[in-house]
Amino acid sequence: MPISLRISGLSKVYNSSVVIDNCSYTFQAGSVYAVMGPNGCGKSTLLRICSLLESPTSGSISYYAGDNELAYDMRLRRMMTLLLPDIGIFNTTVLKNVEYGLKIRGLSRKSIYDASCEALELVGLTHKMSQNALLLSSGQKRRLGIARALVIKPRLLMLDEPTSAIDVENTEIVESAILRIKQERSSTIILSTHERTQADRLADKVVFVENKRLSQDGF
Repeated sequence: MPISLRISGLSKVYNSSVVIDNCSYTFQAGSVYAVMGPNGCGKSTLLRICSLLESPTSGSISYYAGDNELAYDMRLRRMMTLLLPDIGIFNTTVLKNVEYGLKIRGLSRKSIYDASCEALELVGLTHKMSQNALLLSSGQKRRLGIARALVIKPRLLMLDEPTSAIDVENTEIVESAILRIKQERSSTIILSTHERTQADRLADKVVFVENKRLSQDGF
């Protein structure tokens, strides 16, 4: 079941500089949201806070499975993942990179292998599974990051500029994977992007960060 999250009065200040200010919004379970805005407007900060990698200066975020509010614990953290543009790649095979997130969750060897193969197939990297991941192209590394994010079947998936600085072919593969998850409605997806056409292709709703706040009204 995908989870929902409710932001209430969220603000973040770095060294006396306000990045986001008094933001409130509800991300509904199973929907896809595109967050848009210029560089430096706070999109990445918002995603890091929503993924519990950073704490807000003020305000709160509540997470829900159905009508039940979820506690801030390791179980909640394992329900979500944030994929950043700069992907940390392990110096091992493509397959082992994807398997890692499942191994730390204690799944059986067969379950780990089967799920990892499925994730690699989704992003078109099955033929690279035995290759050292460091030898992949930048676009292939981005696809590997998508596979690693999807293999754990997150109930909340956050993607920070998932197709920035990659070519058209790799962009199409990444978007196809996102659309597959959207069709299944197995995860709530929040992605940031600069491209309105991409936002319209992928998202159910487009949210704008303007004047340090969230809006659905546009610029």
